[in-house]
Amino acid sequence: MTKRSKKTQKLQTKLQEFVVVAFAEDLEQARDYETLLKSNDIPAVIKEHDEELANAKGIAVMVTEDLLDEAHVVIESQDAYDDFYDLTLDDEDNSDLDSDFFDDDF
Repeated sequence: MTKRSKKTQKLQTKLQEFVVVAFAEDLEQARDYETLLKSNDIPAVIKEHDEELANAKGIAVMVTEDLLDEAHVVIESQDAYDDFYDLTLDDEDNSDLDSDFFDDDF
């Protein structure tokens, strides 16, 4: 019979209090989510491998269950901001094409 250290048991007990708020495509995105959540006073952890989450693709970003709804709002708000920023950059990239299309010869 294998005994677990007290530290390992304590960590697993702590993680049992956490639930998945998002799955990140890679470790960098997971860390970005973790930083975003922590900067909004939401405790977050990253869990790369979990037997329960084995079928899920990506890296789990986890928060305490009582802050789950708030964490969703923070992540969705950031994703919406990122989408807007991407559209703005696309518009700037296309502005050179627009100036070639419109001539002053009207």
